[in-house]
Amino acid sequence: MTLHVTNTLTGEKEPFEPQDPENVLLYYCGLTVSDPPHLGHARSWVHVDVMHRWLEHLGYGVRHVENFTDVNEKIVARVGEDDLGEDEADVAAAYIERTLADMRSLNLLRAEVYPRVSEHVPEIVDLIETLIEKGYAYESDGSVYFDVTEFDGYGALSNQDLEEIESQGDPDERSEKRNPADFALWKADGVEPDAIEEHRHEGAAPAEEACGTALTWDSPWGEGRPGWHVECSAMSMTHLGETLDIHVGGRDLVFPHHENEIAQSEAATDRRFAKYWLHCELFQMGDEKMSSSLGNFVTVDDAVDRWGTNVLRTFLTAGAYNNAQLYSDETIAEAEERWDRLERAYEAAVDVVDSPDVSAKVADEDLREAVADAREEFAAAMNDDFNTREAQSALLEIATAINRHLEDADESDYRGLRRALETLEELGGVLGLSFEGDADGTADLAGDVVELVLDVREHERESGNYERADELRDELEALGIEVQDTDDGPTYRLPSGDE
Repeated sequence: MTLHVTNTLTGEKEPFEPQDPENVLLYYCGLTVSDPPHLGHARSWVHVDVMHRWLEHLGYGVRHVENFTDVNEKIVARVGEDDLGEDEADVAAAYIERTLADMRSLNLLRAEVYPRVSEHVPEIVDLIETLIEKGYAYESDGSVYFDVTEFDGYGALSNQDLEEIESQGDPDERSEKRNPADFALWKADGVEPDAIEEHRHEGAAPAEEACGTALTWDSPWGEGRPGWHVECSAMSMTHLGETLDIHVGGRDLVFPHHENEIAQSEAATDRRFAKYWLHCELFQMGDEKMSSSLGNFVTVDDAVDRWGTNVLRTFLTAGAYNNAQLYSDETIAEAEERWDRLERAYEAAVDVVDSPDVSAKVADEDLREAVADAREEFAAAMNDDFNTREAQSALLEIATAINRHLEDADESDYRGLRRALETLEELGGVLGLSFEGDADGTADLAGDVVELVLDVREHERESGNYERADELRDELEALGIEVQDTDDGPTYRLPSGDE
């Protein structure tokens, strides 16, 4: 089976053929680090991570680069707030540190490098100079703009005609530009107070004061800051070369950001910038996109603390990357149930495989065939444009086969169960699921608290306070914690699955 991907540039599902048959160059448009990462960011991260994992599973070497935009007026607007820092660089560093911690908590593979805009200004300036020399860009009052009329095919990614494209950038740029759709490569001076005030949070420094902390650099056109679009072109080409195999980003970035990346990159190099453009659909909360600017978000660290990594990754991979996904209590509950099915089947199989009663001679052909079929279904799903929804269903079929075998068989098939376990570990690992070890956030701490409550409950029972003991049990179960009384004392299961 050959991997096929849906290419936004062509609108077609195409066979995947990287430039180098052994290696893949993968770039993901990362965060502007002006807010805590939320589940909308996590969804894209997890899907890019799954792409990375599946490509490696297919035998490719993967060079994965993901940037941080650490130069932006939204960052300056947070200066002085909540001890984030006293200038733009400090605020960006604080959020990058938090972002990296959130990435680790989600069990993401590390990228090859996480370039930052602030460390690539020389490359940005060089790229802009090349575009001016080749006639694609022009200087105006200390700023530099890309002339979209000079680049043939502008609008191809977003499927727009140039004549229909409206003005880009701030309204105050219009007098400096030749064409309304031209976009800024370099902006003269620093950040205006009005731009700060638009994004300023309560408790942040006054806009006039924060402006003085914004980063600026010398350039051939005077002191200023790079434009947003040119940053990704400079960073990706610095670390991956002039042509990428896969460029991934959110659907909301198709225009203008990715359209402008193509124009400036290909104008500078005369080479195709990216062969395959993959776009993650929006993550919705109610009727709106989950967004920092709208304030309707759940942060990654809160989500990991509440549900654990495995439940979150089960939830986030329940839909394909290019299908919209809805966040709700019901969709999270469904993910909790699916992960619980997988984990319970895995643990039940481990208990049998590691027992002295399992048979070395029994062969359950139904179990073995079900595992083999699930492997094929998983591979077919992942090769069909990284369809994680169908891949997850294949894993659940293995869980069903394990449970059926353990319920129906007089003796257990050691080799069949061992193969099932290995397959869950291997293919579950492609989805970033971990059947062993601690992948459940603060489960250890939660477990300590539950055990303390159970100790109090036992004390109440021993004292004859059965009504209070029952109340404590009911309160735990209301939190999703299952309590079972056994001859050896009470046992429990956390919502994330740890005991």
